[in-house]
Amino acid sequence: MATKENDQIIKENNCETKMGLPCVLEAFTSIFERGSISIKCCGELVVLGKVCHSALVKRTLENPLFKDLSPATIIAKSIQTWNNCLALIDSPSPSA
Repeated sequence: MATKENDQIIKENNCETKMGLPCVLEAFTSIFERGSISIKCCGELVVLGKVCHSALVKRTLENPLFKDLSPATIIAKSIQTWNNCLALIDSPSPSA
C-alpha cells in the first residue's frame, strides 16, 4: 500500500487523535520492539479500530528509520497485538 493511501486513511479516520500518547508508545513498543500492552491501552487500540491500526503500522514501516525491519514480522506482530487486545477487551473481567 502506498504512503498516500495510508496518509489518506489516517486523515479521513482521524486516526492520530484517537489514542493518548502513552498508549501509542505502548502499542508501538509491543509491535516494533519487545514489550506488552496494558488492558487500558488495548481498550484505546480497539476504539482506534483495525483500519487505523493497520494504516499507522504500515505508514511507520515506510519510514526510513525502520527500513531494516522485516515488514512481514512487523505486520504479524501488529495482528498478534490486535488479536490479543480484542481477546482481552471481549473477555469479561473477573470483577464484573
